[in-house]
Amino acid sequence: MIDKQFLIDFETEVKERYESGEITAPVHLSSNNEEQLIEIFQEVDKDDWVFSSWRNHYHALLHGVSRETLMDLIVRGKSMSVYSENPKFYSSAIVGGIIPIALGVAKSIKLKGETNKVWCFIGDMTFESGIFYESYKYAKNFDLPLQFVLEDNNLSTNTPVDETWGG
Repeated sequence: MIDKQFLIDFETEVKERYESGEITAPVHLSSNNEEQLIEIFQEVDKDDWVFSSWRNHYHALLHGVSRETLMDLIVRGKSMSVYSENPKFYSSAIVGGIIPIALGVAKSIKLKGETNKVWCFIGDMTFESGIFYESYKYAKNFDLPLQFVLEDNNLSTNTPVDETWGG
C-alpha cells in the first residue's frame, strides 16, 4: 500500500529531475493532500475508472500506475497527459476536458449494466466551469456511477481563488 512518504518522495524526485534539466516539459506537482487522497482511494476499486487533471501524479500512483511507468511518462514530457489501460486512468491538461469523457464512460457503464464506477478529480476553478455543472446535473439526473472529487487548494494557477471570485 502506498503511504504519504512514498507520494512525497515521488514528487520530490520529479522536482529534482525537472530542476536538473532531465525533465524539460511542464509539470504540476502535488503537495499537502496526501492523507486525504489516500483515504479517498481506499474507496476506489481496481476496476474503477479514474480521470484526473494536469496535477495527476498522486492519483495515478494511488490507482495503481507503477512508479516506473509514471516516471517514464513524466521524463518523456507526458506529465499532464498520463494514461493507462490497466488500471483505467486518464488525465488531460485541458481545464475541464476530462469531465465530459468521464460522464460518457459513466453512462456506458450504466447502459452495459456493469458495477464499476467512475471517479473524476477536478480543481476548485474547474468546479466553476459550465461543463462541470452540466455534467454534474446530467450524472445526477440519470443516476450515473460518477463521483466527482473536488480538490481545493485555493489557487487558480497562481491566483488566489478568493480574488478570482471577488470575495
